[in-house]
Amino acid sequence: MPILNWLTRDEDIRAAQRVPYRLLEEVPDLSAGDRDSGNMLIQGDNLDALKALLPFYAGRVKCIYIDPPYNTRSAFEQYDDNLEHTQWLALIWPRLEILRDLLAEDGSIWVSIDDNEGQYLKVIMDEVFGRSRFVANNVWQKRYSRENRGSIGDAHEYVTVYASNPELFKVYRNKVALTDEQAKIYKNPENPKETDPSKRWRGLPMTAQGYRPNQMYEILSPSGRIHTPPKGRCWSMIESEFLKLKKEGRIYWGKKGDSQPSVIRYLSEVEGLVPWTWWPHSDAGHTDESKKEANELFGSDVSFGTPKPERLIHRIIQIATNPGDLVLDSFLGSGTTAAVAHKMGRRWIGIEMGDHAVTHCAPRMQKVINGEQGGVSKSVGWQGGGGFRFYRLGPPVFDAEGHIRQDIRFPVLAAHVWFSETSRPWDGNASTPFLGLHGDQAFALLYNGILGDKRPGAGNVLTRATLALIREAIAQAHPAFVAENPAYPITIYGEQSRLTPATLDREHITFKQTPYDIKARA
Repeated sequence: MPILNWLTRDEDIRAAQRVPYRLLEEVPDLSAGDRDSGNMLIQGDNLDALKALLPFYAGRVKCIYIDPPYNTRSAFEQYDDNLEHTQWLALIWPRLEILRDLLAEDGSIWVSIDDNEGQYLKVIMDEVFGRSRFVANNVWQKRYSRENRGSIGDAHEYVTVYASNPELFKVYRNKVALTDEQAKIYKNPENPKETDPSKRWRGLPMTAQGYRPNQMYEILSPSGRIHTPPKGRCWSMIESEFLKLKKEGRIYWGKKGDSQPSVIRYLSEVEGLVPWTWWPHSDAGHTDESKKEANELFGSDVSFGTPKPERLIHRIIQIATNPGDLVLDSFLGSGTTAAVAHKMGRRWIGIEMGDHAVTHCAPRMQKVINGEQGGVSKSVGWQGGGGFRFYRLGPPVFDAEGHIRQDIRFPVLAAHVWFSETSRPWDGNASTPFLGLHGDQAFALLYNGILGDKRPGAGNVLTRATLALIREAIAQAHPAFVAENPAYPITIYGEQSRLTPATLDREHITFKQTPYDIKARA
C-alpha cells in the first residue's frame, strides 16, 4: 500500500507514544446539570486529553466526529487555520492513532475536510485505520447560493468515514428518514390531504428478476383478467404469501381493477433509506444556517468562521449511533457535536483547548440543558435535561522515569495497570484489590490502603494474609472460574512481597513492585 512521506514523518508517527498519561481534574463550578450523566467537556490540548481517556474509554466510543483545521491559509478569530502542510500532517497523524484505539468494534469515525488536505487525509487514514476500513467519502453541499469569487465556486466539503469493522457497520448503521419530498409518493387516494403515515401508501411492483418455478403461478384480477409474470421475470413471492396479502387487502390492482398486481406498502412501514454519499443542503444544512445558529447562541461578534450546522451533525449521529451510545469530538469548536448528541440522547465527550471551552462550549451546553430550542431541538423533541462534568488536564500520572506519582488515587492507578496489561478499559470498582480477569489470568493491585490499612509495610504489601483476601475477592466475583481453574495464575502489584520466590512460583503468582514495575504504556 502506498504511504505518505513528509519531512518529519518518523518523528510524528511516534508522537502519540511520547505523550504522557495525564489526570483529568474536574472543575465543579463549570459542570452543570446532572453531573452523573456520563458526559464530559474537557479543556486542554486534544492529544493530551485523548491519551488521558485511553485507560478508561479504549474501544468504547461508538461514533467519533472531528472537524480539524482545513489548512486553508486563512486565520479565524477562534483558532489559527494557517498551518504549513507538514505541520498539518504532524497534527493529524498522532490524533488519528489514539482515536482509532478509542473506537468501538462496531464504531465509526467521521472527519470533515475540504480539498486542501482531503486527499492527504484519505492516504493517512488508509495507513492508520487500514484501507479495507474505508466506508465512504460523503459530499456535503455547504452552500445553496452561487459564489462569484475564484475560478470555480466552492460549494462543497467532504465527510470521510472509516469503520473499525465495515461489515458490522453495515449491519448496525441506521437508515436515514425520508424527506417530505420523498414521502410525497405515499398517498391516500380517498383523501389526498391525509397526513397519517399509516394511511398513506404506494404500490410496489410484485415481480423479481429471474425464473423460480414456485413463483410462476397465474393470478386472477378482480376484473377477471389473468396475469402471469413478464418474460424473464417471476413473481416476487410464492403463491401462499400472495394469497395472504390479498386476504389482508394489501394488493392493488389499479384504478380499473385489472392491472398487474402490486403490493401496498404504507408510509409508516418504511424504515428509511440507505444513506448515500450526496448530502444536499436541504438534508444536511448549510453554512448560512450554521452561522445563524451560532449568532443566536453567541452573538454576531463572536460567531465562528467555519461552523457546522446542527443538521449535519444530526445526520452523522443518526446514521452511526443509537440512544445511549458514546460520541466523541476532539476538535469541539463551538460545541455543536456535544449539543446535538445531548439533544439526541447520546452520551458525549468533547475536547477543546482554547478559552472558548469556557466562554462558548460550557455556556452552550448549559442552554441545551435548560431546553434551548435552536438547531435540531424541535425536530428531535428536545425539552431539556441531563448534564455534564467539566474537566481540565492535570499533572502526568507517571514521572519522567515512567514511575507513578505518589499522590495518584487507587481508581486511577488501577485503570492504568489494567490498561497496560490488557489494552482494555477498566470496569472494576475501588472496593477491592482484585481488578478483574482477562482470559485465564487474574490481576490485583495493593495500593493506597485499598485493604483499609495504610501503614507502611501493611495493606500495600503482599503477605499470606493479603493474598488470602485477594483470593477471597476473586472467588466471590467468579466462583465458577475458580472452581474450574484452582491453579489460575495471578499478577499482583504491590509495594513489596514478603512471600518467598518458591511460594510465588507454587501459587502461580507474578509479583510486580510499585512504583518501579508500573510503567506508562506507550
